[in-house]
Amino acid sequence: MQVHVNDQPLDLLPGMTVKHALIKAGLLKEVESGRKVYDEWGNEVGLAGALVEGTKIWVR
Repeated sequence: MQVHVNDQPLDLLPGMTVKHALIKAGLLKEVESGRKVYDEWGNEVGLAGALVEGTKIWVR
């Protein structure tokens, strides 16, 4: 499945989480240092959050 992290497309296996996407994008350390992850509607999402095809998340 394809998801977008900070507008970067990533291919992940079904069932992977927000944490997996951040690891693949190289952004997990930023979140561990205090930054937050948000979905396309501005809602904060947790690292264990589920992803589906087309999900868009941003680290801010």
